Amino acid sequence: MLTLAILAGGKSDRMGQDKALMSLLGRPLIQHVIERLGSLADEIIISTNSPADYAFLGLSLVEDFQFGKGPLAGLNASLIMAKYPFVAAVACDMPFASRSLFEYELDFIVKTEADVAIPVTESGLEPLHAIYQRETCLPAVQTALDGGSYKLIDWLSKVNTRMIPHEVVLQFDPSGLAFRNINTPEELMLTENLARSKEE
Repeated sequence: MLTLAILAGGKSDRMGQDKALMSLLGRPLIQHVIERLGSLADEIIISTNSPADYAFLGLSLVEDFQFGKGPLAGLNASLIMAKYPFVAAVACDMPFASRSLFEYELDFIVKTEADVAIPVTESGLEPLHAIYQRETCLPAVQTALDGGSYKLIDWLSKVNTRMIPHEVVLQFDPSGLAFRNINTPEELMLTENLARSKEE
């Protein structure tokens, strides 16, 4: 019923190299995301425009159909290639993504018959820790791309988007770490220290 789509197509400009492949506790960053969430899904696909770099994972690799249009193009490609009706989208640099929150989102989207189940935090919507209904979201995403609107949230008003309130999100992620992403070497070092302390 569920495809896990890990978006790894970012330029990683501030990191200076592909952050998804950088080491965190001795394993590539993307490997942590796979280990946390992989068992939730019936299939896992990696959205990347450098498929050769990710071949070692032994997973389905999906390139953008429209290049240079940011993560929305990665979501679009994932929706096109997904085999299952629901797609859980997550960024490759979110090593603390919450399995329990994704489980809640899946139950929520099925029960409410929504097109999107998306968590809300103090920072706003979290489109890369959300679940999308493939059939209804794909046309809306495609229309946004064709119209030159490349933000991950700009098209959400075109479908039945149900937001998961911040107070509910906190029940699954009281530490606020689920949405933590890594963009710089300094953030990677801090995350390494956090991850090590959680293992102790």
